[in-house]
Amino acid sequence: MIYASNFKTNNTRAYTKEYINTLDDFISENSIKDEIYVFPTATSLNMFGISSNITIGAQNAYPVKNGSYTGEIGLEQLDEFGIKTILIGHSERREILKESQEFIAQKFNFFKEQGFRIIYCIGETKETRDSRKTMEYLWSEFDGIDLEYDKLIVAYEPIWAIGTGVSAKKEDIDEVLSALRLRVKAPLLYGGSVKSTNIKEIASIKDCDGVLIGSASWKVESFCEIIKNGQNQ
Repeated sequence: MIYASNFKTNNTRAYTKEYINTLDDFISENSIKDEIYVFPTATSLNMFGISSNITIGAQNAYPVKNGSYTGEIGLEQLDEFGIKTILIGHSERREILKESQEFIAQKFNFFKEQGFRIIYCIGETKETRDSRKTMEYLWSEFDGIDLEYDKLIVAYEPIWAIGTGVSAKKEDIDEVLSALRLRVKAPLLYGGSVKSTNIKEIASIKDCDGVLIGSASWKVESFCEIIKNGQNQ
């Protein structure tokens, strides 16, 4: 299983350091063999001296080494901290920050060329789901994306389940992931109101290789509980 925590715009630099140290101890002491990813805010990126199987990633970056892009970070800044993992295509960047599929594909291809592990996010709105066009919509979000890239991880996050406390039903997740598996060889994650009380059910889904977690992972104790409860699936 893959367990990934997306801090979004949460947690301070000081707490992030405490979080990583506590998580590192938990993973080592409990001999957790799963892949663990943490995506802190850009201001909290650092060299954490991790001893276990935790990977630190960037939530976002501009597809350049450096340059005149006010408010953005580029490859040069990520290299300083040895960051080689990134989230691309998250619905909040698509919906709120209006990133087009063309720009998302540009970012994907830039970081692919740099050898990054990419967690690529897709997800439909409730209106799309109600109109029974989920898969058509999701496939469109792969335009310009190399599905054969060997460092690709795909995260399915239905927009209507993100931060709402309402996770998609097991059969709905299973249906989408099974359809994705027909064309996607990469690991498939589910994201959308994942928590300690539903992780076992989600982890038991045939084509689910892990989870991308938002608010339920912002406190280290909660993230550790999710990881612990998801063992032995």
